[in-house]
Amino acid sequence: MPELPEVEVVTRSLKKTIKNLKIIKITVNNRNLRFKLPRNFENILKNKIVKNIKRKSKYIVLDLGSHFYVILHLGMSGTLHIPSKKSITNLSFYNNPTLPKKHNHVIIYFDKFKLIYNDPRRFGYFKILNNKYELDNYFTRIGPEALDKDFNLIYLKKMIKNKKKNIKNFLLDQKIVSGLGNIYVNEILHKSQILPMKSVSKLSLNDLTKIIKYSRIILINAIKFGGSSIKDFKGVSGGGGSFQTKFNVYDRENQKCTKSKCKGIIRKRYISNRSTFICNICQT
Repeated sequence: MPELPEVEVVTRSLKKTIKNLKIIKITVNNRNLRFKLPRNFENILKNKIVKNIKRKSKYIVLDLGSHFYVILHLGMSGTLHIPSKKSITNLSFYNNPTLPKKHNHVIIYFDKFKLIYNDPRRFGYFKILNNKYELDNYFTRIGPEALDKDFNLIYLKKMIKNKKKNIKNFLLDQKIVSGLGNIYVNEILHKSQILPMKSVSKLSLNDLTKIIKYSRIILINAIKFGGSSIKDFKGVSGGGGSFQTKFNVYDRENQKCTKSKCKGIIRKRYISNRSTFICNICQT
């Protein structure tokens, strides 16, 4: 699943591609996404102009003017494609060298090209919101992003109070902090030198401070490097994300720890069925 940095890159790609363009028509090949598309979905969006594209956590928000919005969530396997005579530009996290023949569920036509939403597992969805109140209310269910100023020491101290869950599951809880997923939580906890299984009740103020600091540093760097290309993610420029080359712990099982002077080895464990990578020395 794409995490905050990858969705940010997709959002920026869409801004370069479809901002201020009119939707000429829409073809729906399969309405049965995570939430079923309404029967009038095509007519509602037809002739609308994409005024702006923004990201909120892992969600892409299309501003269609007059306080009318469409939220797109890519789910586990959703991808966006712009086919042309020369190539396929993949705007999403997972990339195929050619346009997939199956699972092209929604096609949005603009004047000179089309945008295709492909989703084999169909966990992604489109959500129509009719006003700013609905938009704001929709996101009350999620916590602040790790990049937000509201994600601070006061907030974390409040949220860990009387909780016993481990710090990894705590950071993955979108109601507590939104936008983080398995890859970046692994990286944040390694950089913070905190054991993922450690109970939040046992975290020190120094631990919390490091989590805040390295969450921001790692996410900003991931965006800078275009996200993590686990399967050759590419943006509109055709360049793939390269943050996976900067991983310190994720997917580095049995390799040496990258921390200076640390002689530890990265071990793989599972927490709530998620792959978890830990230095056996510097994470405590």
